[in-house]
Amino acid sequence: MTTIGQNYQQILTSLPSGVALTAVSKFHPVAHLQAAYDAGCRVFGESRVQELVGKHEVLPHDIQWHFIGHLQPNKVKYIAPFVSLIHAVDTPKLLAEIHRRAEANKRLIPCLLQVHIAREETKFGFTPEELLEYLDQGSWRKYSSAQISGLMCMASNTDDMGQVRAEFQRVKSLFDTIKTTFFANDEAFRLRSYGMSHDWHEAVAAGSNIVRIGTSIFGERT
Repeated sequence: MTTIGQNYQQILTSLPSGVALTAVSKFHPVAHLQAAYDAGCRVFGESRVQELVGKHEVLPHDIQWHFIGHLQPNKVKYIAPFVSLIHAVDTPKLLAEIHRRAEANKRLIPCLLQVHIAREETKFGFTPEELLEYLDQGSWRKYSSAQISGLMCMASNTDDMGQVRAEFQRVKSLFDTIKTTFFANDEAFRLRSYGMSHDWHEAVAAGSNIVRIGTSIFGERT
């Protein structure tokens, strides 16, 4: 087994039961993804539409492709026919476009709403207050083909793991509030995508059930 395959298996076996792994393969060559695939990986995360489409065309078609980056509404049409999960819905406009393109492809596309919880202004997403206001307003209910399945966030890029834990805990509380208030009877709303190579332990402790891990599997991008 390749080093990539060994890394993948090591991460996979270290995750608690009920926590899924998205292998973040963005910017890595097809050969690296194939190595992970050969070790059993079937869920890959990409952040650029053109790169995702290209990899989808040449790699096995039983792969579940997750889009994990900032997605422009005018690019949704390129991935709508096959994407399995969109992690980072950060505006009402994007959710509306995903619904439109999903309907056109006669698909249901699961989506996660991105929460801006980090200190960096450059990160995307709804603030917790904006997200609660948007959900309360209710227009999202008409977008039946864009299935809101949970929340996604990125913690601050810091060595202060106390701060990271506090941010993840805040999102856990937000998830619980949203679940109870808006999705109490919706089994699909159950996904919590937070935690990457450097902070997934803290994320899982705060209830994450999808971790997005790239560097620990594929190494640093060259």
